[in-house]
Amino acid sequence: MRNVKCLLAGACMTLSMQAVSDTTVTMHLVSEKGVGEAIGTVQISEAKKGIVLTPMLSGLSAGLHGFHVHENGSCEPSTKGGKVTPAGAAGSHLNLNDAKHHGAPWGKGHTGDLPALFVNDDGVAQHPVFAPNLKMKPIDGKALIIHEGGDNYSDTPQPLGGGGARVACGIIKGN
Repeated sequence: MRNVKCLLAGACMTLSMQAVSDTTVTMHLVSEKGVGEAIGTVQISEAKKGIVLTPMLSGLSAGLHGFHVHENGSCEPSTKGGKVTPAGAAGSHLNLNDAKHHGAPWGKGHTGDLPALFVNDDGVAQHPVFAPNLKMKPIDGKALIIHEGGDNYSDTPQPLGGGGARVACGIIKGN
């Protein structure tokens, strides 16, 4: 009987810790031609002082990737000056605080600046990241973007952290 009580207590604890505002974002590869195949999901959970993004992704290149919430809820390409940008319809980084620069997720940069996404040598991303400056409500309906390269959390030597092309995108749809 004691083991049953422990099992039930553990189950109750697990249920009570689960946030009610969790949402799962399906991420898709993006290109100049549009939205491609799904590569997995990112679970977003609201914590006491921010959000936790837990990726379950595969098929990405190894290393660090820029990771951001963008201002629009679209993963479609856009054309500007004759150049097609994959997931360009997602717009710029979410910037609710009107920051003048890109910055660290724990600093005073754009609201949508997230910690870099780590992808292992097998092309798998599973390490959660914590974004202390975000809550679920302001990001509902926005795009979650993964960039080709890393992010130095600065606008120099390249703008917006130097992450380069957008390689994956998903739309955040709250519960």
